[in-house]
Amino acid sequence: MAINLNLLLKVMVQNKASDTHIRGDSQVFLRINGVITPINASNMTQKEVEDMVFPLMTARHKAIFAEKHEVDFSMDGGELGRFRFNVFLHKGKIGVAIRHIPLRIPTFEELRLPADPLKKLLQNERGLILVTGITGSGKTSTLAAMIEHLNQTWDAHIITVEDPIEFSFTEKKCIISQRELGADTTTFVDALRAAMRQDPDVILVGEMRDLETTQAAITAAETGHLVFATLHTMNAVQTISRIIDLYPPHQQAQVRLQLSESLRGIISQRLLPCSKGGRLPAVEIMTATPHVKKMIAENTIDAVAQAIAKGGFYGMQTFNQSLVKMHKDGLAKLEDILQAASNPDDVLLAIKGIEQEIDTKH
Repeated sequence: MAINLNLLLKVMVQNKASDTHIRGDSQVFLRINGVITPINASNMTQKEVEDMVFPLMTARHKAIFAEKHEVDFSMDGGELGRFRFNVFLHKGKIGVAIRHIPLRIPTFEELRLPADPLKKLLQNERGLILVTGITGSGKTSTLAAMIEHLNQTWDAHIITVEDPIEFSFTEKKCIISQRELGADTTTFVDALRAAMRQDPDVILVGEMRDLETTQAAITAAETGHLVFATLHTMNAVQTISRIIDLYPPHQQAQVRLQLSESLRGIISQRLLPCSKGGRLPAVEIMTATPHVKKMIAENTIDAVAQAIAKGGFYGMQTFNQSLVKMHKDGLAKLEDILQAASNPDDVLLAIKGIEQEIDTKH
């Protein structure tokens, strides 16, 4: 029996699933707390998948799919929230990945993010703030929480450029212009160039995918705007290196200077299972202090990790420090903490050091 899309989306929301996977001649799967779980015993046919997803697509989406064999779009699910669809081909069959975007924008506290250092970062009125991590690490939710915080605290014009639009904002103190690639603008670069004539205070770029977009984002930050963007990088050091490596060698010294002047902070995150249910983020926070800016300008980027570890006064913390705190607070199992760590041995040593210190005091 064919699965009704509305029913499927309700089941997705009721189970607090982040994603749904639908494929021809396969079961339907939900991703719940990071784990893929089948929800029906029988397979959906190829025609059932097509009948479910094609009516949602505009003529433009269908044309993109016919040409590129993949397309992104989003839909408003009313009280259920918004849903981002990616439709693609695999082995000649249609596949669909659906991401749930909650109706209400979560706060820092609800996302279990370190609120105070993030709010301090948002006191900057210009410069570049980057949110990084792998796909599914919560970057979109973190960015939405940051924009919503500004929406409640600052009188400003915010322009977002997204592919596609995910969280839908209700204007409070800010006016918010949300632009979607394809529907409202052609490319990130075109939108960023046009934004200079649209009187923005804040610009959100969905993703710095290439050199042109990166150049435009840095220029926007240099010209007095607060710019947010995402990158698929694991930590602050890798993020800085990735940006610089996008440029040809003869331009890298110049971009190091530009980045050292415009960068305000990098938030990198990874999600891991919480011992109290759900998932929580391990977060690395780098604030661009004068010391960090000097390292970027002088190309001693590897030393940035040590500066983050010692930068607690400025609200900075490394992934290791975030993971060790999770263990200390009893928020995650040791095996999950070690699995999330870039260097498990270092984390284990830090945890044992704290435990020995507690034993000595007692």
